[in-house]
Amino acid sequence: MIEIRSYRERDRQAVTAIILPIQQQEFGIAINAADQPDLQDIRGFYQSGNGGFWVACHQGEVVGTVGLKDIGAGQAALRKMFVKSGFRGAPLLVAAGLLDQARAHARTHRISDIYLGTTNQFISAQHFYRKQGFSAVTRDDLPAAFPLMAVDSLFFHLSLSPQ
Repeated sequence: MIEIRSYRERDRQAVTAIILPIQQQEFGIAINAADQPDLQDIRGFYQSGNGGFWVACHQGEVVGTVGLKDIGAGQAALRKMFVKSGFRGAPLLVAAGLLDQARAHARTHRISDIYLGTTNQFISAQHFYRKQGFSAVTRDDLPAAFPLMAVDSLFFHLSLSPQ
């Protein structure tokens, strides 16, 4: 059973222990914790304004993460969506559960648009985002307040406004 809950400060090491190996070892991205100051202050970076950060836990172990950064004007940036190998896809659907939590939070807090950046290497993530209703956008389509990461090369948008 997967439990999705809000991040607690005691989760910090577990969050970093999931994210860095995926970035560095699975995908060969030359990035470390120092390149990601948001990992050192998750509460201040994500859990402020209308943002949030959640972890997925299996038997008490953190196995997935997602952050929603409030960037103002009813918009947010989806970041740090990572799921530990062995917990991806069916039957657990950890990523979908994390995204559902972020989406529900966004709707409750009147966030109408979610943007995200990812890399060319994260092909499965790109497929997942498209399946979840995100559309590809160009860098020029991003809001001025969107927090760009040097490694991001592809960008997506999800409108939560009623159609």
